Amino acid sequence: MTCEYNLYDPSWCPGCGNFMIRKALKQALEELEIPPHMAVVVTGIGQAAKMPHYIGTNGFNGLHGRALPPAIGIKLSNKELTVIAESGDGDTYGEGGNHFIHTIRRNVNIAHFVHDNQIYGLTKGQGSPTTAMGQVTTLQFDGVKIEPVKPLALSLTMGAGFVARGFSGDVPQLVELMKEAIQYKGYAHLDIFQPCVVWNKVNTFQWYKDRVYKLPEDYDYTDFNAAYEKSLEFGDKIPTGILYKVEKETYEDRFQFIKDGPPLVDAELNPMDAEKLLKDFY
Repeated sequence: MTCEYNLYDPSWCPGCGNFMIRKALKQALEELEIPPHMAVVVTGIGQAAKMPHYIGTNGFNGLHGRALPPAIGIKLSNKELTVIAESGDGDTYGEGGNHFIHTIRRNVNIAHFVHDNQIYGLTKGQGSPTTAMGQVTTLQFDGVKIEPVKPLALSLTMGAGFVARGFSGDVPQLVELMKEAIQYKGYAHLDIFQPCVVWNKVNTFQWYKDRVYKLPEDYDYTDFNAAYEKSLEFGDKIPTGILYKVEKETYEDRFQFIKDGPPLVDAELNPMDAEKLLKDFY
């Protein structure tokens, strides 16, 4: 059985950080030896959401901000699938903010890769939830007037058991982070800095490269307080790596019929089983 993932011609702008994220995703899946037919990439709307169009695996496009609900549904329907949700910073932390928060609470066994370019790249450069206060954009021509979301701090506050940050300019590290997230049992949140070469002239490839640094080898990612402190470190220095990783009971494990039974898609359904329920309406 082959675990090689085909790639297809994308419509991303030359130099877009999405290219490197796709490269890392392909390598991570192949190194984990997950067959393409056993993986699903679920997305919302935006440049990041085009990922399943450009890599040879199962894919599903949801609505804007709605990558997580179908990802959860797919995983609960077939627990044998590797389910990866991919979406941008606007798609996840803006339109999808409510789903983001409650997916963390449920702790379904999916990996979530957020392409964070700190701008709305598909809709011509408006400020996103992670755009810095005061940054000039095509819409906020006198500067953004609201504070940015702190996604990793929010994720930790809501109780996520796996919280990490990567940079599309460091593919070897990103591959390892993706593999860790995919193998983690529960919801895994990986925020990925992804330069938008057209609409964000501030947070460029060089801007990130000058600021990101890898967490040291002796960093204890089971220490919540240390992780929270690192999640707020954003400016001249920004840490990358696994900030927090602990074991937590998954949503699936709370339901015996999901935990110990066959995948729901394989369950035998007999319409006549509903007859005893219908009698209540007679």
